[in-house]
Amino acid sequence: MARSTLYQQVASDLRRTIYSGVLGPGDQLPTEAELMLAHQVSRNTVRLALGELVNEGLVTRTPRRGTVVRERRPLLMHPQRELQPRREETLEAFAWAVSQEGRAPSQEIEVSIVQPAEEIASRLELSDEELAVVRRRLRFVDGQPYNTNDSYFPLALVADSEITRPGDIVRGANKVLEELGHRQVRVVDDIWARMPNSAETERLQLQLGTPVVVYIRVGYDEDDTPVRVAVSVLPADKHLIRYELESR
Repeated sequence: MARSTLYQQVASDLRRTIYSGVLGPGDQLPTEAELMLAHQVSRNTVRLALGELVNEGLVTRTPRRGTVVRERRPLLMHPQRELQPRREETLEAFAWAVSQEGRAPSQEIEVSIVQPAEEIASRLELSDEELAVVRRRLRFVDGQPYNTNDSYFPLALVADSEITRPGDIVRGANKVLEELGHRQVRVVDDIWARMPNSAETERLQLQLGTPVVVYIRVGYDEDDTPVRVAVSVLPADKHLIRYELESR
C-alpha cells in the first residue's frame, strides 16, 4: 500500500477511537512503538498519522506524557439571543451564556480611543475625523483563553459613559447603550473562517493548524443608526454557533 494510504488508515483508526469515546479527553494514545507494532508500519508513517490528528485539533503532544486526547468542549453560542431580555440582567451576554453551561467566565479588558480602520469606520458610518472607543477583551472560560472581542462605539455617542472607562461593565455595554437612549433593535452579522495570525495564535494559545472564525456584528438603534461594531475571533475547535430561525 502507498505510504499516504497507510498513515491515513492509522489516523482513521485513532480518530475512530476518539470519536467513539474509547479514548477520552486527557487519555494518552499508544506510544509510537506500540502503534508501529499494532499497524505494522514505520515510525515515519505513525508520525504522519499523529501529525494529522494534531492539525485537526483532536490530540496534543506533551513533553512528558506523549500524545493525549484534547479536551473538546465547545462553547455553544446563540447569537440571536444577545438582545433578548434576560432574567439575570446583572450579567453581560458572554458571562451569562458561559454561566448557563455551568462554566466560569472571566476576561481581560483594555479600553482606548482610536482612529478606527476603514472597515470599522464604514460600518459605524463615521467620517474621516471621527473617533471611536474600543473595548478589547480577551475572554476566558474555566481559566482558558477562548476568544477575543473588540467592540467599537462612536466616541460622540458614549463619551463620559462607563464604556469609555477601564474595567468590566458587569451588566454589559449593551445595557449602557440602552440607558443612553440607543437600544439596539437590529443587528447584522458577517461570519467567515481563516487561519489565525501570529498574534492571535499566541494570545489564544492555539494549537498548530487550528482555524478561527471571524464574527462581526453591527448593532443598530431605533433610528437605524449603527451604534456598535463587535469583532470576535473564535477558535474553531472551541465554539459552536447555533442560529434558530422560526416562521410565524
